[in-house]
Amino acid sequence: MAKTRLVHQFGMGTSIRSRNYTEAAARAIRDALWHHSLNLADAFDFPRETMLIDVEIGVQKPEAVDRNALREVFPYGQPSITVVKGGLDIDKPDGSGTTVIANAAVIVSFDMEPYHD
Repeated sequence: MAKTRLVHQFGMGTSIRSRNYTEAAARAIRDALWHHSLNLADAFDFPRETMLIDVEIGVQKPEAVDRNALREVFPYGQPSITVVKGGLDIDKPDGSGTTVIANAAVIVSFDMEPYHD
């Protein structure tokens, strides 16, 4: 397979009140995706389902993220989710809670090999 990276997209998401790491991560993915309107599959005449999507999420508590829920964010393609320690947890000054900040890197690739003769 000749996996060729075509796009890097970055995003940030938060969970201001509920300290929900999965929701903050999903918002970071949506932020990355929805800032771009790239029709890569159409440009290369590939089916959208063949998009290889590598996602890296950074949050303070990686174990608290539901990777299966994050896959549901993608309407098509083959997402692979990795969650690492990163992002930020910001305690509220009055001690009433913590805001969770997640960062996402989304890399879109295709297997270009079948189209090279």
